[in-house]
Amino acid sequence: EVQLVESGGGSVQAGGSLRLSCTASGFTFDDSDVGWYRQVPGSRCELVGAIGSDGHTSYTPSAKGRFTISHDNAKITAHLQMNSLKPDDTAKYYCAVDGGDCTSGLHGKGTQVTVSS
Repeated sequence: EVQLVESGGGSVQAGGSLRLSCTASGFTFDDSDVGWYRQVPGSRCELVGAIGSDGHTSYTPSAKGRFTISHDNAKITAHLQMNSLKPDDTAKYYCAVDGGDCTSGLHGKGTQVTVSS
């Protein structure tokens, strides 16, 4: 079965760090771009950043300089390292591939990140 599973969410204080993981089963990221998204209930799904199959990364302005996306060598797991977290980063975080997002395409069920002030 082809699926994505996110892990690593939790509750931290402002200024803290979390490392999220997105593990693929049934395929690898060799030929897929991976996007990280987040969504707050009642709000739109928001892109955080992405990594291409070639390892090239891109970030939205809110994530740039604080967040880092990477692959493991086997390209089965993608990571989102989040530093200097702010209360505004509180959301459910999803990974998706090849144009998917929080609710469409191939995406995981999400992992909750809560940042307290």
